[in-house]
Amino acid sequence: MIDQNVNLLVVSAHAADFVWRAGGTIAKYVKHGANVHLVILSYGIRGESNDLWNIEGQTYENVKKVRISEINEAVKCLGVKNVEMWDFEDYHMQITEERMDRLTRKIREVRPHHIISHGPKDAFNPDHETVSKYVFEASVLSTSNGVRIEGYPTAKQARIFGFEPHQSEISDFKPDVIIDITEVYEQKEAAMNCFKAQQHLIDYYGAKAKLRGNHARRCSGNNQYKYAEAFSRFFPYVGGELV
Repeated sequence: MIDQNVNLLVVSAHAADFVWRAGGTIAKYVKHGANVHLVILSYGIRGESNDLWNIEGQTYENVKKVRISEINEAVKCLGVKNVEMWDFEDYHMQITEERMDRLTRKIREVRPHHIISHGPKDAFNPDHETVSKYVFEASVLSTSNGVRIEGYPTAKQARIFGFEPHQSEISDFKPDVIIDITEVYEQKEAAMNCFKAQQHLIDYYGAKAKLRGNHARRCSGNNQYKYAEAFSRFFPYVGGELV
């Protein structure tokens, strides 16, 4: 059972990453009353809007408007209320000292128990790897008394989970955690269908949810699991018993 007092922070490099890779998990946490915050670093205008750029006469500003509209519709499907779009440039994304301070401040503000973002390796997408390092470093800085941000005291180290990358095997991805999303899969499906700029991914990630659902059934013995999402761990599980 998901604890209603849990704070979850999701950091997405581009407009739709959070939906393809964690939309079901996000919707599930929202449904069970958790405090979910979503930060979308860029709209993916340059690198993740290829279907839109195939339109003759397309412009940067028009692609941006479309992506903002898609995000707004998708978060409604998932039920997320706390959403920030930071409008970083993509392909390639650069992390400045100011941007590091901004995310460190956000982590201290949210004080998340869990952070979901990109895993450390993602073949063919350097932005995702950049964001993985960015999130990890900001999470560590957020715990340091020597990193002074007025009005924002230090936070405890959050557990960090990496999205499953698009090219799983090529990216050396290991599904350390598999989350059942059967009860909210229709919400994820609706959110995926909001992203007309990347229509080619809708069927792909629908099939991926079924594949991970099969793994969830096999690993747990629970035949009620039909759809699932997989994540990698940044840190090992720590506790007093095997769970």
